[in-house]
Amino acid sequence: MASLPLLPSSAPFRPEEIAALNGVITKTSPEQRAWLSGFLAGFQAGTGGAQTAATAPQAPAKKVPLLILFATESGNAETLAAQTRKAAQKLGFAAKVSDVADIALADMAKAENVLIIVSTWGEGDPPQRAMDFYNGLLAEDAPRFDKTRFSLLALGDRAYVNFCMTGHIIDERLVALGAKRFAPLVECDVDFAKPAAGWIASTLDVLQKETADEHAVIHVDFARTVPAAAEDDEDAEPLYTRDRPFEAEISELINLNGTGSSAETWHTEISVEGSGLVHVPGDALGIVPVNDPALVEDILSVSGLTGDAAVREALSEAQDITTLTRPQVEAYAKLTDSAALKALAADPNALTAWLQGRQVIDLLEAAPAKLDAATLTGLLRPLPGRLYSIASSAKAAEDEVHLLVSAVRYQTHGRKRSGVASVDIAERRKKGGSLKVYLKANPHFRLPADPSRAVIMIGPGTGVAPFRAFMQEREAIGATGRNWLFFGNRHFTNDFLYQLEWQDWKKSGLLTRIDTAFSRDQREKVYVQNRIWEQRRELYRWMQDGAAIYVCGDANAMAKDVNHALIRVIADQAGIDETAAAAKLDTIRRDGRYLRDVY
Repeated sequence: MASLPLLPSSAPFRPEEIAALNGVITKTSPEQRAWLSGFLAGFQAGTGGAQTAATAPQAPAKKVPLLILFATESGNAETLAAQTRKAAQKLGFAAKVSDVADIALADMAKAENVLIIVSTWGEGDPPQRAMDFYNGLLAEDAPRFDKTRFSLLALGDRAYVNFCMTGHIIDERLVALGAKRFAPLVECDVDFAKPAAGWIASTLDVLQKETADEHAVIHVDFARTVPAAAEDDEDAEPLYTRDRPFEAEISELINLNGTGSSAETWHTEISVEGSGLVHVPGDALGIVPVNDPALVEDILSVSGLTGDAAVREALSEAQDITTLTRPQVEAYAKLTDSAALKALAADPNALTAWLQGRQVIDLLEAAPAKLDAATLTGLLRPLPGRLYSIASSAKAAEDEVHLLVSAVRYQTHGRKRSGVASVDIAERRKKGGSLKVYLKANPHFRLPADPSRAVIMIGPGTGVAPFRAFMQEREAIGATGRNWLFFGNRHFTNDFLYQLEWQDWKKSGLLTRIDTAFSRDQREKVYVQNRIWEQRRELYRWMQDGAAIYVCGDANAMAKDVNHALIRVIADQAGIDETAAAAKLDTIRRDGRYLRDVY
Protein backbone atom coordinates (compact mmCIF):
# COMPACT_ATOMS: atom_id res chain seq x y z
CA MET A 1 0.00 0.00 0.00
CA ALA A 2 1.44 3.38 -0.95
CA SER A 3 2.11 5.96 1.74
CA LEU A 4 -0.23 8.95 2.01
CA PRO A 5 0.52 11.63 -0.62
CA LEU A 6 2.30 14.90 -0.03
CA LEU A 7 1.15 18.05 -1.75
CA PRO A 8 3.79 18.76 -4.40
CA SER A 9 5.90 21.90 -4.13
CA SER A 10 4.16 23.10 -7.31
CA ALA A 11 0.76 23.23 -5.54
CA PRO A 12 -0.82 26.75 -5.59
CA PHE A 13 -0.05 27.46 -1.93
CA ARG A 14 2.71 29.21 -0.02
CA PRO A 15 5.43 26.87 1.37
CA GLU A 16 4.15 27.27 4.93
CA GLU A 17 0.61 26.44 3.76
CA ILE A 18 1.82 23.31 1.97
CA ALA A 19 3.62 22.20 5.15
CA ALA A 20 0.49 22.80 7.24
CA LEU A 21 -1.80 20.96 4.82
CA ASN A 22 0.61 18.03 4.61
CA GLY A 23 0.63 17.83 8.39
CA VAL A 24 -3.16 17.49 8.39
CA ILE A 25 -3.49 15.14 5.39
CA THR A 26 -0.99 12.55 6.62
CA LYS A 27 -2.93 12.16 9.89
CA THR A 28 -6.42 11.75 8.36
CA SER A 29 -8.38 8.51 8.06
CA PRO A 30 -10.04 7.40 4.78
CA GLU A 31 -13.42 8.48 6.20
CA GLN A 32 -12.10 11.93 7.05
CA ARG A 33 -10.54 12.39 3.61
CA ALA A 34 -13.80 11.36 1.90
CA TRP A 35 -15.73 13.90 4.04
CA LEU A 36 -13.26 16.68 3.21
CA SER A 37 -13.49 15.90 -0.50
CA GLY A 38 -17.28 16.28 -0.47
CA PHE A 39 -17.15 19.39 1.68
CA LEU A 40 -14.65 21.14 -0.61
CA ALA A 41 -16.66 20.25 -3.71
CA GLY A 42 -19.81 21.74 -2.13
CA PHE A 43 -17.91 24.77 -0.88
CA GLN A 44 -16.54 25.43 -4.36
CA ALA A 45 -20.00 25.23 -5.91
CA GLY A 46 -21.62 27.34 -3.22
CA THR A 47 -19.08 30.18 -3.25
CA GLY A 48 -19.06 31.03 -6.93
CA GLY A 49 -16.89 28.19 -8.04
CA ALA A 50 -19.15 27.54 -11.01
CA GLN A 51 -18.07 29.15 -14.26
CA THR A 52 -19.94 32.32 -15.23
CA ALA A 53 -21.25 32.79 -18.72
CA ALA A 54 -18.40 35.14 -19.55
CA THR A 55 -15.79 32.55 -18.66
CA ALA A 56 -17.65 29.37 -19.57
CA PRO A 57 -15.40 27.02 -21.54
CA GLN A 58 -16.19 25.81 -24.99
CA ALA A 59 -17.41 22.26 -25.44
CA PRO A 60 -14.46 19.94 -24.87
CA ALA A 61 -12.72 18.87 -28.04
CA LYS A 62 -11.87 15.25 -28.65
CA LYS A 63 -8.71 14.34 -26.80
CA VAL A 64 -5.82 12.43 -28.29
CA PRO A 65 -5.83 8.84 -27.01
CA LEU A 66 -2.53 7.71 -25.55
CA LEU A 67 -1.65 4.23 -24.30
CA ILE A 68 1.22 4.08 -21.80
CA LEU A 69 2.62 0.59 -21.23
CA PHE A 70 5.16 -0.56 -18.66
CA ALA A 71 7.15 -3.74 -18.07
CA THR A 72 8.62 -3.75 -14.60
CA GLU A 73 10.42 -5.98 -12.11
CA SER A 74 11.18 -3.63 -9.21
CA GLY A 75 8.45 -1.05 -9.82
CA ASN A 76 10.51 1.75 -11.38
CA ALA A 77 8.91 1.45 -14.82
CA GLU A 78 5.46 1.43 -13.22
CA THR A 79 6.24 4.60 -11.27
CA LEU A 80 7.48 6.35 -14.41
CA ALA A 81 4.36 5.26 -16.31
CA ALA A 82 2.20 6.95 -13.67
CA GLN A 83 4.31 10.11 -13.96
CA THR A 84 3.94 10.00 -17.74
CA ARG A 85 0.16 9.73 -17.47
CA LYS A 86 0.02 12.75 -15.18
CA ALA A 87 2.10 14.82 -17.59
CA ALA A 88 0.04 13.65 -20.56
CA GLN A 89 -3.26 14.45 -18.86
CA LYS A 90 -2.11 17.98 -18.12
CA LEU A 91 -1.53 18.42 -21.86
CA GLY A 92 -5.02 17.17 -22.62
CA PHE A 93 -4.24 13.62 -23.76
CA ALA A 94 -6.71 10.87 -22.93
CA ALA A 95 -3.98 8.78 -21.32
CA LYS A 96 -4.36 5.23 -20.08
CA VAL A 97 -1.70 3.18 -18.25
CA SER A 98 -1.42 -0.60 -18.45
CA ASP A 99 1.01 -3.29 -17.36
CA VAL A 100 2.06 -5.24 -20.46
CA ALA A 101 0.96 -8.33 -18.54
CA ASP A 102 -2.62 -7.04 -18.65
CA ILE A 103 -2.99 -6.15 -22.32
CA ALA A 104 -3.46 -8.35 -25.39
CA LEU A 105 -1.14 -7.63 -28.30
CA ALA A 106 -4.16 -7.38 -30.59
CA ASP A 107 -5.56 -4.59 -28.41
CA MET A 108 -2.22 -2.83 -28.32
CA ALA A 109 -2.08 -2.97 -32.14
CA LYS A 110 -5.31 -0.95 -32.27
CA ALA A 111 -3.73 1.94 -30.37
CA GLU A 112 -2.55 4.85 -32.50
CA ASN A 113 -0.19 6.39 -29.93
CA VAL A 114 1.86 4.32 -27.54
CA LEU A 115 4.58 5.13 -25.03
CA ILE A 116 6.43 2.13 -23.58
CA ILE A 117 8.65 1.98 -20.48
CA VAL A 118 10.60 -1.27 -20.25
CA SER A 119 13.06 -2.63 -17.69
CA THR A 120 15.76 -5.17 -18.47
CA TRP A 121 16.20 -7.79 -15.77
CA GLY A 122 19.38 -9.73 -14.97
CA GLU A 123 21.48 -10.61 -17.99
CA GLY A 124 19.23 -9.13 -20.64
CA ASP A 125 15.92 -10.78 -19.69
CA PRO A 126 12.48 -9.16 -19.69
CA PRO A 127 10.68 -8.78 -16.36
CA GLN A 128 8.82 -11.90 -15.26
CA ARG A 129 5.37 -10.37 -15.74
CA ALA A 130 6.35 -9.25 -19.25
CA MET A 131 7.31 -12.71 -20.54
CA ASP A 132 4.00 -13.41 -22.32
CA PHE A 133 4.02 -9.98 -23.96
CA TYR A 134 7.68 -10.32 -24.96
CA ASN A 135 7.36 -13.84 -26.39
CA GLY A 136 4.13 -12.95 -28.18
CA LEU A 137 5.72 -9.93 -29.78
CA LEU A 138 8.62 -12.02 -31.07
CA ALA A 139 6.36 -14.82 -32.32
CA GLU A 140 5.82 -15.37 -36.04
CA ASP A 141 2.09 -14.75 -35.69
CA ALA A 142 2.48 -11.42 -33.87
CA PRO A 143 -0.04 -8.80 -35.06
CA ARG A 144 0.91 -5.91 -37.31
CA PHE A 145 1.25 -2.42 -35.85
CA ASP A 146 0.88 -0.40 -39.05
CA LYS A 147 -1.39 2.19 -37.38
CA THR A 148 0.77 2.61 -34.30
CA ARG A 149 3.34 5.28 -33.59
CA PHE A 150 5.45 4.80 -30.48
CA SER A 151 8.46 5.76 -28.45
CA LEU A 152 10.25 3.62 -25.86
CA LEU A 153 12.13 4.34 -22.64
CA ALA A 154 14.53 1.54 -21.67
CA LEU A 155 15.64 1.07 -18.06
CA GLY A 156 18.72 -0.94 -17.16
CA ASP A 157 22.01 -1.08 -15.31
CA ARG A 158 25.30 -0.50 -17.10
CA ALA A 159 26.97 -2.91 -14.71
CA TYR A 160 25.40 -5.66 -16.84
CA VAL A 161 26.69 -6.54 -20.29
CA ASN A 162 23.28 -6.57 -21.94
CA PHE A 163 22.35 -3.07 -20.85
CA CYS A 164 18.73 -2.19 -21.79
CA MET A 165 18.59 -5.17 -24.15
CA THR A 166 14.89 -5.91 -23.58
CA GLY A 167 13.99 -2.35 -24.53
CA HIS A 168 16.07 -2.47 -27.71
CA ILE A 169 14.59 -5.81 -28.79
CA ILE A 170 11.01 -4.59 -28.28
CA ASP A 171 11.78 -1.30 -30.04
CA GLU A 172 13.25 -3.00 -33.09
CA ARG A 173 10.52 -5.64 -33.22
CA LEU A 174 7.75 -3.05 -33.24
CA VAL A 175 9.38 -1.29 -36.18
CA ALA A 176 9.68 -4.62 -37.99
CA LEU A 177 5.95 -5.14 -37.42
CA GLY A 178 5.09 -1.82 -39.07
CA ALA A 179 4.99 0.60 -36.13
CA LYS A 180 6.38 4.10 -36.59
CA ARG A 181 9.00 5.23 -34.06
CA PHE A 182 8.15 8.93 -33.67
CA ALA A 183 10.95 9.59 -31.14
CA PRO A 184 14.16 7.63 -30.59
CA LEU A 185 14.65 5.13 -27.78
CA VAL A 186 16.23 6.60 -24.65
CA GLU A 187 18.41 4.47 -22.36
CA CYS A 188 18.45 4.98 -18.60
CA ASP A 189 21.00 3.71 -16.09
CA VAL A 190 20.20 3.33 -12.38
CA ASP A 191 20.13 7.14 -12.06
CA PHE A 192 17.12 7.30 -14.35
CA ALA A 193 15.16 10.25 -12.95
CA LYS A 194 16.62 13.03 -15.09
CA PRO A 195 16.79 11.25 -18.48
CA ALA A 196 13.34 9.77 -17.88
CA ALA A 197 11.89 13.20 -17.17
CA GLY A 198 13.50 14.48 -20.36
CA TRP A 199 12.02 11.60 -22.37
CA ILE A 200 8.54 12.19 -20.94
CA ALA A 201 8.63 15.89 -21.79
CA SER A 202 10.15 15.53 -25.26
CA THR A 203 7.99 12.63 -26.44
CA LEU A 204 4.78 14.29 -25.33
CA ASP A 205 5.85 17.50 -27.06
CA VAL A 206 6.58 15.67 -30.31
CA LEU A 207 3.39 13.66 -30.10
CA GLN A 208 1.31 16.73 -29.42
CA LYS A 209 2.69 18.40 -32.54
CA GLU A 210 2.24 15.28 -34.67
CA THR A 211 -1.39 14.86 -33.61
CA ALA A 212 -2.37 18.53 -33.72
CA ASP A 213 -4.18 18.14 -37.05
CA GLU A 214 -5.92 14.92 -36.06
CA HIS A 215 -7.48 16.02 -32.79
CA ALA A 216 -7.94 19.35 -31.09
CA VAL A 217 -5.84 18.91 -27.99
CA ILE A 218 -6.96 21.18 -25.18
CA HIS A 219 -5.11 22.15 -22.05
CA VAL A 220 -7.07 21.22 -18.97
CA ASP A 221 -6.93 22.94 -15.60
CA PHE A 222 -7.30 19.85 -13.43
CA ALA A 223 -7.37 21.88 -10.23
CA ARG A 224 -10.63 23.43 -11.51
CA THR A 225 -12.30 20.44 -13.16
CA VAL A 226 -11.26 17.35 -11.18
CA PRO A 227 -12.15 16.95 -7.48
CA ALA A 228 -9.33 15.87 -5.22
CA ALA A 229 -10.98 12.53 -4.53
CA ALA A 230 -10.76 11.58 -8.21
CA GLU A 231 -6.99 11.36 -8.21
CA ASP A 232 -5.60 7.82 -8.16
CA ASP A 233 -3.80 6.93 -4.94
CA GLU A 234 -1.09 5.03 -6.83
CA ASP A 235 -0.17 8.20 -8.72
CA ALA A 236 0.30 10.25 -5.55
CA GLU A 237 3.77 11.36 -4.62
CA PRO A 238 5.25 9.10 -1.92
CA LEU A 239 5.92 10.55 1.49
CA TYR A 240 9.59 9.60 1.32
CA THR A 241 12.01 8.71 -1.47
CA ARG A 242 15.69 7.95 -1.94
CA ASP A 243 16.33 11.69 -2.25
CA ARG A 244 13.88 12.63 0.51
CA PRO A 245 14.10 9.86 3.12
CA PHE A 246 12.76 9.54 6.64
CA GLU A 247 15.40 9.39 9.36
CA ALA A 248 14.37 6.43 11.50
CA GLU A 249 15.76 5.15 14.77
CA ILE A 250 17.25 1.66 14.99
CA SER A 251 15.45 0.11 17.95
CA GLU A 252 17.07 -3.34 17.80
CA LEU A 253 19.96 -5.17 16.12
CA ILE A 254 20.34 -8.92 16.69
CA ASN A 255 22.64 -11.35 14.89
CA LEU A 256 20.42 -14.40 14.33
CA ASN A 257 23.27 -16.75 13.44
CA GLY A 258 24.95 -18.90 16.07
CA THR A 259 28.55 -18.33 17.13
CA GLY A 260 29.71 -21.22 14.96
CA SER A 261 28.25 -19.79 11.76
CA SER A 262 30.32 -18.23 9.02
CA ALA A 263 27.41 -15.86 8.28
CA GLU A 264 26.00 -12.77 9.96
CA THR A 265 22.27 -12.21 9.47
CA TRP A 266 20.98 -9.21 11.36
CA HIS A 267 17.40 -8.90 12.55
CA THR A 268 16.99 -5.13 12.35
CA GLU A 269 14.08 -3.33 13.97
CA ILE A 270 13.47 0.22 12.77
CA SER A 271 11.04 2.63 14.40
CA VAL A 272 8.85 4.48 11.90
CA GLU A 273 6.68 6.14 14.54
CA GLY A 274 5.37 9.48 13.30
CA SER A 275 6.50 8.85 9.72
CA GLY A 276 3.09 8.20 8.18
CA LEU A 277 4.55 5.20 6.33
CA VAL A 278 1.94 2.52 5.64
CA HIS A 279 3.16 -0.89 4.48
CA VAL A 280 1.67 -4.32 3.88
CA PRO A 281 3.33 -7.76 3.68
CA GLY A 282 5.33 -8.03 0.48
CA ASP A 283 6.54 -4.44 0.48
CA ALA A 284 10.20 -3.44 0.78
CA LEU A 285 12.01 -0.79 2.76
CA GLY A 286 14.66 1.25 1.00
CA ILE A 287 17.79 2.19 2.91
CA VAL A 288 20.05 5.09 1.98
CA PRO A 289 23.46 3.57 2.72
CA VAL A 290 26.81 5.12 3.56
CA ASN A 291 29.93 3.82 1.84
CA ASP A 292 32.80 2.14 3.69
CA PRO A 293 34.98 4.96 5.12
CA ALA A 294 38.19 2.96 4.48
CA LEU A 295 37.30 2.51 0.81
CA VAL A 296 36.48 6.21 0.55
CA GLU A 297 39.94 7.07 1.88
CA ASP A 298 41.62 4.66 -0.55
CA ILE A 299 39.90 6.35 -3.50
CA LEU A 300 40.75 9.83 -2.22
CA SER A 301 44.37 8.78 -1.76
CA VAL A 302 44.89 7.29 -5.22
CA SER A 303 43.15 10.31 -6.77
CA GLY A 304 45.21 12.89 -4.87
CA LEU A 305 42.14 14.36 -3.14
CA THR A 306 42.74 13.37 0.48
CA GLY A 307 42.35 16.92 1.72
CA ASP A 308 39.04 17.62 -0.02
CA ALA A 309 36.27 17.37 2.61
CA ALA A 310 33.49 18.02 0.10
CA VAL A 311 34.59 15.13 -2.12
CA ARG A 312 34.92 12.89 0.93
CA GLU A 313 31.30 13.63 1.83
CA ALA A 314 30.16 12.99 -1.75
CA LEU A 315 32.01 9.67 -1.91
CA SER A 316 30.57 8.66 1.45
CA GLU A 317 26.90 9.46 0.89
CA ALA A 318 26.15 10.31 -2.74
CA GLN A 319 28.40 8.39 -5.17
CA ASP A 320 28.54 4.69 -6.03
CA ILE A 321 32.16 3.72 -5.41
CA THR A 322 31.76 -0.05 -5.71
CA THR A 323 29.97 -0.86 -8.98
CA LEU A 324 32.25 -0.68 -12.01
CA THR A 325 30.87 -0.45 -15.55
CA ARG A 326 32.18 -0.57 -19.11
CA PRO A 327 31.56 3.15 -19.79
CA GLN A 328 33.62 4.02 -16.71
CA VAL A 329 36.57 1.94 -17.95
CA GLU A 330 36.30 3.50 -21.40
CA ALA A 331 36.08 7.04 -19.97
CA TYR A 332 39.00 6.55 -17.59
CA ALA A 333 41.14 4.97 -20.31
CA LYS A 334 40.61 8.05 -22.45
CA LEU A 335 41.16 10.38 -19.51
CA THR A 336 44.48 8.83 -18.46
CA ASP A 337 45.60 7.85 -21.96
CA SER A 338 46.51 4.46 -20.51
CA ALA A 339 47.52 2.07 -23.31
CA ALA A 340 46.66 -0.95 -21.16
CA LEU A 341 43.17 0.29 -20.34
CA LYS A 342 42.55 1.37 -23.94
CA ALA A 343 43.47 -2.10 -25.14
CA LEU A 344 41.21 -3.62 -22.50
CA ALA A 345 38.30 -1.35 -23.43
CA ALA A 346 38.71 -2.27 -27.10
CA ASP A 347 38.26 -6.00 -26.42
CA PRO A 348 34.69 -6.67 -25.18
CA ASN A 349 35.44 -10.23 -24.08
CA ALA A 350 38.61 -9.28 -22.22
CA LEU A 351 36.83 -6.36 -20.57
CA THR A 352 33.96 -8.58 -19.43
CA ALA A 353 36.41 -10.96 -17.80
CA TRP A 354 38.42 -8.15 -16.21
CA LEU A 355 35.34 -6.49 -14.69
CA GLN A 356 34.38 -9.60 -12.73
CA GLY A 357 34.93 -8.94 -9.03
CA ARG A 358 36.46 -5.49 -9.55
CA GLN A 359 35.34 -2.10 -8.30
CA VAL A 360 36.13 1.56 -8.94
CA ILE A 361 39.27 1.41 -6.76
CA ASP A 362 40.71 -1.29 -9.04
CA LEU A 363 40.23 0.93 -12.08
CA LEU A 364 41.92 3.90 -10.41
CA GLU A 365 44.83 1.76 -9.23
CA ALA A 366 45.26 0.27 -12.72
CA ALA A 367 46.32 3.71 -13.99
CA PRO A 368 46.89 6.05 -11.02
CA ALA A 369 46.31 9.71 -11.85
CA LYS A 370 45.81 12.97 -9.97
CA LEU A 371 42.22 14.04 -10.53
CA ASP A 372 40.27 17.15 -9.68
CA ALA A 373 37.05 16.85 -7.74
CA ALA A 374 34.74 17.35 -10.71
CA THR A 375 36.54 14.73 -12.80
CA LEU A 376 36.41 12.09 -10.08
CA THR A 377 32.77 12.62 -9.14
CA GLY A 378 31.84 12.90 -12.81
CA LEU A 379 33.26 9.43 -13.37
CA LEU A 380 30.99 7.90 -10.71
CA ARG A 381 27.32 6.99 -10.67
CA PRO A 382 24.86 8.11 -7.98
CA LEU A 383 24.69 5.80 -4.99
CA PRO A 384 21.38 3.91 -5.24
CA GLY A 385 19.33 2.93 -2.25
CA ARG A 386 19.19 -0.70 -1.15
CA LEU A 387 15.85 -2.48 -0.89
CA TYR A 388 15.07 -5.10 1.76
CA SER A 389 11.88 -7.16 2.01
CA ILE A 390 9.98 -6.15 5.11
CA ALA A 391 9.96 -9.02 7.61
CA SER A 392 7.05 -7.83 9.76
CA SER A 393 3.36 -7.06 9.51
CA ALA A 394 2.13 -3.67 10.65
CA LYS A 395 -0.60 -5.55 12.51
CA ALA A 396 2.05 -7.21 14.69
CA ALA A 397 4.57 -4.36 14.96
CA GLU A 398 2.55 -1.19 14.40
CA ASP A 399 5.26 1.45 14.59
CA GLU A 400 8.19 -0.71 13.49
CA VAL A 401 9.57 -2.23 10.34
CA HIS A 402 11.69 -5.36 10.70
CA LEU A 403 14.38 -6.30 8.19
CA LEU A 404 16.61 -9.33 7.71
CA VAL A 405 20.05 -8.18 6.57
CA SER A 406 22.87 -10.57 5.67
CA ALA A 407 26.33 -9.00 5.96
CA VAL A 408 28.12 -9.49 2.63
CA ARG A 409 31.88 -9.95 2.81
CA TYR A 410 34.20 -11.52 0.27
CA GLN A 411 37.65 -11.19 -1.27
CA THR A 412 38.63 -10.78 -4.93
CA HIS A 413 41.85 -9.76 -6.69
CA GLY A 414 43.70 -9.44 -3.40
CA ARG A 415 41.28 -6.98 -1.83
CA LYS A 416 38.59 -7.46 0.82
CA ARG A 417 35.14 -6.37 -0.34
CA SER A 418 31.90 -5.73 1.52
CA GLY A 419 28.25 -5.05 0.84
CA VAL A 420 27.52 -1.34 0.99
CA ALA A 421 24.34 -1.33 3.09
CA SER A 422 24.64 -4.72 4.77
CA VAL A 423 28.05 -4.10 6.32
CA ASP A 424 27.13 -0.52 7.08
CA ILE A 425 24.35 -1.98 9.26
CA ALA A 426 26.40 -4.89 10.61
CA GLU A 427 29.50 -2.90 11.60
CA ARG A 428 28.82 0.81 11.82
CA ARG A 429 25.21 1.14 12.97
CA LYS A 430 24.19 0.67 16.59
CA LYS A 431 20.97 0.30 18.52
CA GLY A 432 19.69 3.82 19.14
CA GLY A 433 21.34 5.10 15.98
CA SER A 434 19.51 6.01 12.80
CA LEU A 435 18.99 5.01 9.18
CA LYS A 436 17.53 7.03 6.32
CA VAL A 437 14.67 4.99 4.87
CA TYR A 438 11.77 5.09 2.42
CA LEU A 439 9.00 2.69 1.42
CA LYS A 440 8.95 0.72 -1.83
CA ALA A 441 5.56 -0.86 -2.43
CA ASN A 442 5.47 -4.24 -4.16
CA PRO A 443 1.90 -4.71 -5.43
CA HIS A 444 2.85 -7.86 -7.36
CA PHE A 445 3.88 -9.83 -4.25
CA ARG A 446 0.79 -9.83 -2.08
CA LEU A 447 -1.00 -12.39 0.05
CA PRO A 448 -4.18 -13.82 -1.53
CA ALA A 449 -7.23 -11.62 -1.12
CA ASP A 450 -9.06 -14.73 0.05
CA PRO A 451 -7.72 -15.59 3.54
CA SER A 452 -8.91 -19.19 3.12
CA ARG A 453 -6.55 -19.81 0.19
CA ALA A 454 -3.50 -21.93 0.99
CA VAL A 455 -0.02 -20.49 0.46
CA ILE A 456 3.29 -22.21 -0.30
CA MET A 457 6.31 -20.11 0.68
CA ILE A 458 9.78 -20.89 -0.70
CA GLY A 459 12.47 -18.71 0.84
CA PRO A 460 15.99 -19.89 1.62
CA GLY A 461 18.31 -17.63 3.61
CA THR A 462 17.13 -14.04 3.88
CA GLY A 463 14.47 -14.89 1.31
CA VAL A 464 12.39 -15.99 4.29
CA ALA A 465 11.92 -12.35 5.39
CA PRO A 466 8.60 -11.55 3.68
CA PHE A 467 7.16 -14.89 4.78
CA ARG A 468 7.60 -13.93 8.42
CA ALA A 469 5.47 -10.89 7.57
CA PHE A 470 2.98 -13.15 5.78
CA MET A 471 2.60 -15.35 8.84
CA GLN A 472 2.20 -12.43 11.23
CA GLU A 473 -0.49 -11.00 8.96
CA ARG A 474 -2.33 -14.30 8.54
CA GLU A 475 -2.25 -14.81 12.30
CA ALA A 476 -3.53 -11.29 13.00
CA ILE A 477 -6.49 -11.53 10.60
CA GLY A 478 -7.40 -15.09 11.56
CA ALA A 479 -6.79 -16.46 8.06
CA THR A 480 -7.96 -20.05 7.72
CA GLY A 481 -5.85 -20.98 4.70
CA ARG A 482 -3.10 -23.56 5.12
CA ASN A 483 0.55 -22.40 5.14
CA TRP A 484 3.61 -24.36 3.99
CA LEU A 485 7.19 -23.10 4.26
CA PHE A 486 10.28 -24.39 2.44
CA PHE A 487 13.37 -22.91 4.10
CA GLY A 488 17.02 -23.55 3.44
CA ASN A 489 20.37 -22.46 4.81
CA ARG A 490 23.76 -23.97 5.66
CA HIS A 491 23.44 -25.50 9.14
CA PHE A 492 20.45 -26.30 11.36
CA THR A 493 22.27 -25.39 14.59
CA ASN A 494 23.55 -21.96 13.61
CA ASP A 495 21.57 -20.80 10.58
CA PHE A 496 17.89 -21.57 11.20
CA LEU A 497 16.60 -17.99 10.97
CA TYR A 498 13.61 -17.23 13.22
CA GLN A 499 13.63 -20.90 14.30
CA LEU A 500 11.57 -20.44 17.47
CA GLU A 501 8.91 -18.42 15.68
CA TRP A 502 8.46 -21.04 12.97
CA GLN A 503 8.28 -23.78 15.59
CA ASP A 504 5.68 -21.83 17.61
CA TRP A 505 3.56 -21.31 14.50
CA LYS A 506 3.87 -25.00 13.68
CA LYS A 507 2.81 -25.91 17.20
CA SER A 508 -0.20 -23.57 17.08
CA GLY A 509 -1.29 -25.00 13.75
CA LEU A 510 -0.95 -21.73 11.81
CA LEU A 511 2.03 -23.19 9.95
CA THR A 512 0.68 -26.39 8.45
CA ARG A 513 3.99 -27.73 7.16
CA ILE A 514 7.66 -26.78 7.18
CA ASP A 515 10.36 -28.49 5.11
CA THR A 516 13.95 -27.47 5.68
CA ALA A 517 17.12 -28.00 3.69
CA PHE A 518 20.39 -27.41 5.55
CA SER A 519 22.93 -27.88 2.81
CA ARG A 520 26.08 -28.50 4.89
CA ASP A 521 24.64 -30.86 7.51
CA GLN A 522 25.34 -33.98 5.45
CA ARG A 523 27.88 -35.16 2.89
CA GLU A 524 25.73 -34.32 -0.13
CA LYS A 525 24.39 -30.79 -0.28
CA VAL A 526 20.62 -30.47 -0.04
CA TYR A 527 18.68 -27.41 -1.19
CA VAL A 528 15.03 -26.33 -1.14
CA GLN A 529 14.55 -27.60 -4.70
CA ASN A 530 15.48 -31.08 -3.45
CA ARG A 531 12.82 -30.88 -0.75
CA ILE A 532 10.30 -29.69 -3.31
CA TRP A 533 10.97 -32.80 -5.39
CA GLU A 534 10.79 -35.08 -2.36
CA GLN A 535 7.38 -33.66 -1.41
CA ARG A 536 6.09 -33.57 -4.99
CA ARG A 537 2.94 -35.60 -4.41
CA GLU A 538 1.61 -33.45 -1.57
CA LEU A 539 2.89 -30.25 -3.18
CA TYR A 540 1.04 -31.00 -6.40
CA ARG A 541 -2.12 -31.74 -4.41
CA TRP A 542 -1.88 -28.27 -2.83
CA MET A 543 -1.34 -26.71 -6.25
CA GLN A 544 -4.37 -28.52 -7.63
CA ASP A 545 -6.41 -27.26 -4.69
CA GLY A 546 -5.59 -23.67 -5.62
CA ALA A 547 -2.64 -22.82 -3.39
CA ALA A 548 -0.64 -19.69 -4.21
CA ILE A 549 3.13 -20.21 -4.58
CA TYR A 550 5.61 -17.54 -3.46
CA VAL A 551 9.36 -17.53 -4.08
CA CYS A 552 11.78 -15.01 -2.58
CA GLY A 553 15.57 -14.84 -2.81
CA ASP A 554 18.44 -15.15 -5.25
CA ALA A 555 17.39 -14.77 -8.89
CA ASN A 556 20.51 -16.15 -10.55
CA ALA A 557 20.52 -19.66 -9.13
CA MET A 558 17.87 -20.43 -6.53
CA ALA A 559 14.85 -19.00 -8.34
CA LYS A 560 15.75 -20.78 -11.57
CA ASP A 561 16.36 -24.08 -9.77
CA VAL A 562 13.05 -23.78 -7.90
CA ASN A 563 11.21 -22.95 -11.11
CA HIS A 564 12.64 -26.05 -12.78
CA ALA A 565 11.79 -28.16 -9.72
CA LEU A 566 8.16 -27.01 -9.91
CA ILE A 567 8.05 -27.90 -13.60
CA ARG A 568 9.42 -31.36 -12.81
CA VAL A 569 6.83 -31.82 -10.06
CA ILE A 570 3.98 -30.95 -12.43
CA ALA A 571 5.37 -33.17 -15.20
CA ASP A 572 5.79 -36.12 -12.85
CA GLN A 573 2.45 -35.83 -11.10
CA ALA A 574 0.36 -34.90 -14.16
CA GLY A 575 2.05 -37.45 -16.41
CA ILE A 576 3.07 -34.88 -19.03
CA ASP A 577 6.38 -33.76 -20.52
CA GLU A 578 8.29 -30.77 -19.17
CA THR A 579 7.23 -28.48 -22.02
CA ALA A 580 3.57 -29.03 -21.17
CA ALA A 581 4.37 -28.75 -17.46
CA ALA A 582 6.10 -25.41 -18.03
CA ALA A 583 2.97 -24.19 -19.84
CA LYS A 584 0.83 -25.35 -16.92
CA LEU A 585 3.05 -23.51 -14.43
CA ASP A 586 2.83 -20.42 -16.63
CA THR A 587 -0.94 -20.64 -16.48
CA ILE A 588 -0.71 -20.68 -12.69
CA ARG A 589 1.48 -17.56 -12.91
CA ARG A 590 -1.01 -15.77 -15.15
CA ASP A 591 -3.74 -16.67 -12.67
CA GLY A 592 -1.79 -14.78 -10.01
CA ARG A 593 -0.90 -17.89 -8.03
CA TYR A 594 2.86 -18.02 -8.74
CA LEU A 595 4.59 -14.88 -7.52
CA ARG A 596 8.29 -14.19 -7.16
CA ASP A 597 10.31 -11.49 -5.43
CA VAL A 598 13.84 -12.25 -6.61
CA TYR A 599 17.00 -10.19 -6.76
